[in-house]
Amino acid sequence: MVIRDLGTIDFHEAFALQERLVAGVAAGTEPETLLLLEHPPVYTIGSGGNEANLLDPAIAAVRINRGGDVTWHGPGQLVGYPIVNLGRRRRDLHRYLRFLEELLIAVAADFRVESWRLPGRTGAWTEEGKLASIGVGVRRWVTMHGFALNVSAALADFGRINPCGIAGCPVSSLERECGASVMMAEVKGRIGERFEGLLEEWLPLGAGFSERDEKVYPVGAAPSPR
Repeated sequence: MVIRDLGTIDFHEAFALQERLVAGVAAGTEPETLLLLEHPPVYTIGSGGNEANLLDPAIAAVRINRGGDVTWHGPGQLVGYPIVNLGRRRRDLHRYLRFLEELLIAVAADFRVESWRLPGRTGAWTEEGKLASIGVGVRRWVTMHGFALNVSAALADFGRINPCGIAGCPVSSLERECGASVMMAEVKGRIGERFEGLLEEWLPLGAGFSERDEKVYPVGAAPSPR
């Protein structure tokens, strides 16, 4: 597993890099890779997302091939794009989502922030709101897109949307939960320390199949609000 810290990178540039890595991992010419980064401010929406969840008509959201609805990315939010070959790891998309949740919950706990899953909804949640979002896509059983963990992000921009398609969804951050500053570099380090071990625990290498599927599967779409 290669972990690459890209610093702050434009969304479209990062997407193009993901596309290249996905093709390489599927062909066996690139190693599985975790990209860690921040984006300049941008709204994105999943392939099945509802544009009615864009509350501000001035927003131009980028529609992409992941599950989930609309979300915001920007400074102070740690974005992780794992490029993982599920064809060699059980081909279990739902277990992959649970693995990402487990990773985020464990890293939050490293900062003494208690978070948890909510049945029927992906991500990591606290009493204050949604701490991290997940939306992935899979091409030829290689994953792309991933998770977004609010570290020190200014959360006001989430007020211009229904986050993840959930009206009135509160959003939180590690800094808000801790009541103190949290360094992005430290959070990246914790993700890097935990990622490969948890991946092997949840989806061990070698537990897969040889066939390949050309379709892109958006995974992790948020359910309708209750």
